[in-house]
Amino acid sequence: MKPSGFNRARPSASVLAAVTMSIMSAALSCGSGIAQTMTLQERVKTCAACHGEDGNSKLPNVPSLAGQPEFFVLNQLFLMREGVRRIEAMDGIVKNMKDDELQALAVYFSKLPPKASGEKINPELVKQGEALAAKMRCASCHLPTLAGQEQMPRLARQRIDYMIDAMKAFRDNKRSGADTAMTAVIVGASDADLTALAHFASQR
Repeated sequence: MKPSGFNRARPSASVLAAVTMSIMSAALSCGSGIAQTMTLQERVKTCAACHGEDGNSKLPNVPSLAGQPEFFVLNQLFLMREGVRRIEAMDGIVKNMKDDELQALAVYFSKLPPKASGEKINPELVKQGEALAAKMRCASCHLPTLAGQEQMPRLARQRIDYMIDAMKAFRDNKRSGADTAMTAVIVGASDADLTALAHFASQR
């Protein structure tokens, strides 16, 4: 599998409602230009509202950022800032950020230890997913550990629900700013296949 970005699918309405108050002030500051004076720690606090205080998300369909390759995070933030990858909850947060601020966030999250999300794991699906991952040669881009590299994201210990939605978006060609190579790899995969792959990756 060879994705170049996170899933464009938005979190559910309930999730967005739960985090809106936490990110509203930061988003408004970005819109007014005040956010340009925010420190790294202030920005990290804003990110934590959705992605977890330690970069490990506990919110459904919201990705963990901890341990993601530095260049991958930088690339995604840049694509969001430039409007290539549209995620409504991120629009106001990134639109006025400078390149060095994007870089600082990328470095920060890349150094955090990734942790399991705590979602229920199905051992049989893990086994099925391992066979599928070998067949699809996921390790050729994401490494045998699925830790990711360069623009290839970490899949290991990522949220299961997020990975399922992300892979569906790639498969169905519904992801903005995505690398089409990933779509080519999983085209024709069933929802059950994607679920198995997500269970396997989450346990690496």
